[in-house]
Amino acid sequence: MKIAIVGIGVAGAYLLARLKNQHEVVGFERSTQENHDSICAWGTSKAPMEEFAKKAGLDFSDYVIHDGKQMYVDMGLERFQIKLKGLCTYNKIGLIKDMAKGCKVHHGTVPKLQDLESEFDIIVDSTGFHRSYLPRLEKDFHLPTYQYKVEYENGVPFDDFYLKPFSSISGYFWYFPLGDKIAHIGAGDKNRNHIVETNAFLNKYGGKILKTVGRPIRLATPDLCEPFYHGKVVGVGESIGTVYPLLGEGIIPSMTCGDIFVDTLGNNERYRQMVLEKFAIYSKVLSFVRNKMESKFGIMKNFVDMLSIYRYMKRNEKRFGMEIKMTDMMKVAKA
Repeated sequence: MKIAIVGIGVAGAYLLARLKNQHEVVGFERSTQENHDSICAWGTSKAPMEEFAKKAGLDFSDYVIHDGKQMYVDMGLERFQIKLKGLCTYNKIGLIKDMAKGCKVHHGTVPKLQDLESEFDIIVDSTGFHRSYLPRLEKDFHLPTYQYKVEYENGVPFDDFYLKPFSSISGYFWYFPLGDKIAHIGAGDKNRNHIVETNAFLNKYGGKILKTVGRPIRLATPDLCEPFYHGKVVGVGESIGTVYPLLGEGIIPSMTCGDIFVDTLGNNERYRQMVLEKFAIYSKVLSFVRNKMESKFGIMKNFVDMLSIYRYMKRNEKRFGMEIKMTDMMKVAKA
C-alpha cells in the first residue's frame, strides 16, 4: 500500500521505520529539516524503548543521555525520593531522525487532505495535539505547558530527576538532566501558573536558555478521542489520546499505539477496538486527575479507582521506569 504519515514526531517516525520495508511510505513534517526538533521533554523508560528501537533496527543504548537513579519529589512541606528502574533521558530528536532515515520525508510542508486522498491508500494523522486531519473533538481536555532547554555553566543544579506536583495535582513542574551541563525544565498547569513556576526555578538556579517551547498536551483519553479514523485517515498517538494522564507522558503509549496500527493495518475497526482495550485504564487515571483538579477527590470515595491505578502501575514498573509504592501514591493523592 501507499501510506502517507503526517507529523514526524515519535509516532510518525516509528511508523516510517516499521512500515518502510513492506509498503511505500512517505512522511510529511511541517517543520523545515533545519528546524525539526523535539518539543517535549526527553524522558522515557529504557526497557520498552529498547524493544521499540529493536523493531526499528536501532540500539536504544546509543541514544541514552542520563540513567536515572532516583527522582526527587517536592511536595512543598515534604520531599521524598522514588527509586528509579530504567527512567532515563535520551536524544529524542536523534532517535526520531534515525528512525526516519532512508525514508522519503517532505519537510516544511502541510499537505491538504484532498491532495493526500488522491495519492495515498492510507493517511496517518500523527500530528499530535493538532489532530489536523481528523474531526474536531467534542470533549477535549488538555493542559498548557511551557518548557525550556537550559545550559548551566557550572553544572546542573540537580544530579537526577526532580518533580514538583502543584496543589490538587492541577499540574506539575519537572526537571530532567541532559548530561552534566544541560537540563530540560518545564511545567504544565490547569490553573495556568506553569510559566510562573518555571520562571521561579530559572530565577533561583540561573542558566542560559537554549530553547523555549509553549504547547498544550492532550490528556483526553482514547475513549474521548473518537473517531480514530475517518475516510482514508487513521489517527495514531496523541492525536487519539495516547498520553498517560497522571504523568503527561506520551512517548511509550504513542509507540505502543504504532505497534497496534501495524498489527491491524487495513482493519480500522479492529484497530479501534484494540486501542480502546489497551488504553482502557487511562480513563480511570483521567478521572482521578480531574477529580483532584476539581477538588472532588476523596480517599475513601475514590479508593477503588486509586487501587486499580496503583496495581496497573505496580505491574508495569519497568514500563514506568520507577518503583511504585502505595505510600507514595497516597502522598500525591493527599496533595
